[in-house]
Amino acid sequence: MSSRLIVQIDESKCDGCGLCVPACAEGAIQIVDGKARLVSDRFCDGLGACLGKCPRGAIAIICREAEPFDQQAASSHAAEPAVHQSRTAAVACPGSAVQELPLSMFSHGAAAPGQLLGDTGEDSSPLAHWPIQLHLVPPDAPFLSGADLWLVADCVPFAIADFHGRLLRRQPVVIGCPKLDDTQVHVNKLAAIFRMSSVKSLTVVHMEVPCCTGLVRIARAAMQASGRNVPLEELTISIRGKLIQAGAKAAD
Repeated sequence: MSSRLIVQIDESKCDGCGLCVPACAEGAIQIVDGKARLVSDRFCDGLGACLGKCPRGAIAIICREAEPFDQQAASSHAAEPAVHQSRTAAVACPGSAVQELPLSMFSHGAAAPGQLLGDTGEDSSPLAHWPIQLHLVPPDAPFLSGADLWLVADCVPFAIADFHGRLLRRQPVVIGCPKLDDTQVHVNKLAAIFRMSSVKSLTVVHMEVPCCTGLVRIARAAMQASGRNVPLEELTISIRGKLIQAGAKAAD
């Protein structure tokens, strides 16, 4: 063995919340006996996607002797059903628990074809699942399976007066900020979603300001990392809430 960068978990600080588990696309971290643990050195790439997810500061990247990272073994491990179940169940915080919100909770149904930007005239929310923050969504969440997923900059709903009626319409949605969030964490999470959830397409909705276009770059980098070519559509919203650009773009 040779020395390399690898995750180290301080179990004395870990409270077992599990927020680090879905951040690791390789499934290298799992909750065991109420604590986050590195299940195998060879599953950890040492990139630290899990670092920003620990509210207790229990995770660090150190240099020590370890088995080399084995991408093939890690991918096979991450695909195992038991790992998927662990990721979904690991987020112990009640506010981060995966929920699919039934249609009966709302007064209107899903959008009909061609009604993407139509006004529903309804006041109730068409949000179909929880959570929506990209860093909290497990890559194998049921609502992602075979989904036409929307990746939305978190300023967009504030700019568009009727975001729920005009755009959301019960689409599976994840949100994030390409300027303030850890972009590599988002790349890793989206790549894991593409690998594990058979997402059919991705619509990226961002503001017109230059920094917000980083959301598209995150999506493309995630596709490249996942090895999947997912159809991508980009919607650009002005700061006054107007759709100023829309169009399908092939993934790189």
